[in-house]
Parts: sequence; structure tokens; C-alpha cells
Amino acid sequence: MNADYQQEFVEVDGARLGLQIYPEPAETADAPLVLISPAMGVPARYYRPFATALRAAGLAVAVADLRGTGASTPRPSRRCRYGYAELATDVGAVLATLKEQRNGRRTLLLGHSLGGQTALLHLALTPGHDVDGLALVAVGLPWWRSYPPGPRGYAVLPFSQTIAVATRLLGVWPGWGFGGRLARGVVRDWAYTARTGRFPQLDGVDAEAALRDLRTPVLAVSVDNDQYTPHETLDHLCAKLTGAPITRERHGAEPGGSRLDHFSWTRTAATPLATRIARFATQG
Repeated sequence: MNADYQQEFVEVDGARLGLQIYPEPAETADAPLVLISPAMGVPARYYRPFATALRAAGLAVAVADLRGTGASTPRPSRRCRYGYAELATDVGAVLATLKEQRNGRRTLLLGHSLGGQTALLHLALTPGHDVDGLALVAVGLPWWRSYPPGPRGYAVLPFSQTIAVATRLLGVWPGWGFGGRLARGVVRDWAYTARTGRFPQLDGVDAEAALRDLRTPVLAVSVDNDQYTPHETLDHLCAKLTGAPITRERHGAEPGGSRLDHFSWTRTAATPLATRIARFATQG
């Protein structure tokens, strides 16, 4: 038992997902519940400062480790074949586990990077879901053509495809300097998005068409100095959501504040972003 949160587990399709449930916010009855879906290779415990800020803003908070990361199993190996379809299904399994806590209150999914993609895909592939809103923070589709002109954008294509080739040869991505240890299906689907600017078909379903049919309100926030998903990559992702009401915002560092990037916002911008997300979560 951690002093900050209660550690639980969710069983789904042979995997065991770690789920951290934080105490209810003080003096707030039926507060909206926010489920955080982390970035690639980032354990749930990394979001502790941000979860604390969300609680202070009046929200109930849970954080679920992605399959194969943090407290979740299985550890990626040559035997693991799961990809984006399974990660999206995992979001639904966690929401089902939280059904009792969610009863009678609004529910918001909040995704960071890959976690934002999987949360978005879950909603798009689950017609009739009961989630009230989706917040995307430092999320984007890493299509190489969507990056600002310059060496970084041109490097995305060879970088992503080299990792994909290495993963096919090794049967698993060992985490050499990027993303942590990853199952080959996750790398395959990630590399596809970087190459084509589209999501692959998932279990035979046209994910791109499903995204166009999504009607869930979305708060899409990009942060300055994001080395992996700059503003333009989130613009590209949002353009796919032709049926959803989208609030698109860019977040910069406060004057004299610490520098932001793809990861540091969870600490250096935790309070202002938590306040903004609480306002979005309570919109009726």
C-alpha cells in the first residue's frame, strides 16, 4: 500500500494491468473521475505530482499502467504480439473495473502521448460508451510530414522505421534509448502512424472512419518545446475528429517558469493544467 494511492490490478486477456486509485478529493462530493493513460514506456507512478494537482483541483483520479509497463504484465518479450487494438481494449477493462467509483459522476479520460492515442481509439471503437470527455495532453500522431520543416521532422521517418525493423528482427524492442521495452505489435503500429499519418486497421476495423464518427468532447492541449509531439502533430490528429467538438489549446511556460517539454509538463505545469482540466471535466 502506497501512502498516496491504492494499488489495484485489472485482469484482461491474460494481462494484468496495474491501477493506482488516489483518495477522493477533500470536501468534494461526486467529483468527476479522471482516468490517466500514460505515455509509451512511462510508469503510472511518474504522474504522482500531476495526480496530486488534479486532486487539489477537485477531481477524483486513477492512473493505469499501459500493458507491459510499470506494474502491468506481461513484460514485453518475443512471445508478446499485442498492439494498439489490445491497448485500446485495456482502457475499457479499466473503466469497467472503476464502474462502482464512476457511478453517478462524470468520467474523463486523460491521455499523454501513446496513452492519449489509446484512450482516443477506445472511445472511437466503442460506440455507446459512457465517457463524458477526453483530454489529450502532449499527444500527437507522429507522422513525419506533420513536423515543422527542419532536421527533426526528416529524422522521424528513418528513426521510426529503423526501430520497427530492429524490432521485427529481435522480436521485441529492448528499449535502446527510446520508449522503454515494447512489444513488437506496439512498435509495428507506432511505426505505421509515423510512416503514413494514419492509424492501421485494428482487428479488422477502420480506425480512421471510427474517429470521424466520434462525438465525445475533446480538450486537446499541446505544450511548448515538445520534442516528440510538437503542436503540429496534435493538429494533424485533431483534423481526424471531424464529428467531435474540440477545444484546441497550446500551453507555454509561465513567465520565469521552468522549461516545458514532452515529459516535464507533468511537474512544471501540473497546477495550471490541472485547473484547466478540472474546468473541462465539470462542463455539462
